[in-house]
Amino acid sequence: KRKEILPNPDCHPADVTFKHKSANLESSSQTGAQGGSVAKALLSDGSFHVRAVTRNPRKRAARELARLGAEVVKADLERPESLRVALGGASAIFLVTDYWELGDKEREVAQGKTVGDLAKKLGVRHVVFSGLEDVSRLTGGRLQVSHFDGKGEVERHLRHIGLPATCLRMASYFENFIEHFRPQPEGGGRGGYRLGECEIPMADIPMDGMSVEDLGPVVVTILKNRSEYVGKDIGLSAERLTVQQYAEVLSRQLNRSVRAAEVGTQLSGLVPMLPSLRCFACQSCFFCQLFCCFFPRSPQKNMKSWHFRVPRIWPTCSASTGRGRSAT
Repeated sequence: KRKEILPNPDCHPADVTFKHKSANLESSSQTGAQGGSVAKALLSDGSFHVRAVTRNPRKRAARELARLGAEVVKADLERPESLRVALGGASAIFLVTDYWELGDKEREVAQGKTVGDLAKKLGVRHVVFSGLEDVSRLTGGRLQVSHFDGKGEVERHLRHIGLPATCLRMASYFENFIEHFRPQPEGGGRGGYRLGECEIPMADIPMDGMSVEDLGPVVVTILKNRSEYVGKDIGLSAERLTVQQYAEVLSRQLNRSVRAAEVGTQLSGLVPMLPSLRCFACQSCFFCQLFCCFFPRSPQKNMKSWHFRVPRIWPTCSASTGRGRSAT
């Protein structure tokens, strides 16, 4: 299903007749999904010279980007001297850092600041950063979610140094439901499936989601409309469903009975989890308790304010909600 969606009803993406040079910077294979989505969209557009910066140019994803026409360059976010060469001459940068590989918020922040400072020195005209809300700052320290807070700190640094930047805040990946939180069999599979290896503590409060593959077209639109989006923080969401509704979509698509575990919005009482899953649960609580309850008018993921062409959306979402949702 495809939707015709644009930055606003009166603003069409500008026709670009000159070649941009865009550096697509990712920190590891774990962030390659975002970087790959952006690089492929830029290459498909045809208006950009794409330089894909990676630590391992020999990996399959990097070789595929080279085959599609990208210039693949080796560099490391923790080696500034390699970054200076890799980013030289770039007019725009897409930057995504990875807390999950490092497991260290301070290192992630240092990586983001290093790229920001270097981009400022090199005179890069536009940086698009994949950030997130600073949970600790927004809640006055009541909640701390490291993989959110670090990116929020990087966002503030980019603003502080006066870098022309746009910060994107993605919703939870749809892909999580078939990867990290894929349905688990109950009763040897005879009793159906339960959604996820751990309960997602959202109760009946809707949770934003989107496919990571839809990030690329967003970044293309932003880079083509630089003056409109520099200095903006933009929340992205393609659908807003309860966990039970997501389970119903999976049931229809997989032709299997998938249910959502019955759990509230508190962390207490959850089964023991790996640290990463516990952090995800805290993230979910943050969204439902803070954004959905305390700040229902928060602009971070306003589903009517940001429009673009979405090549893929959550399957049969119109059937599950009664209407289609546009990405924000």
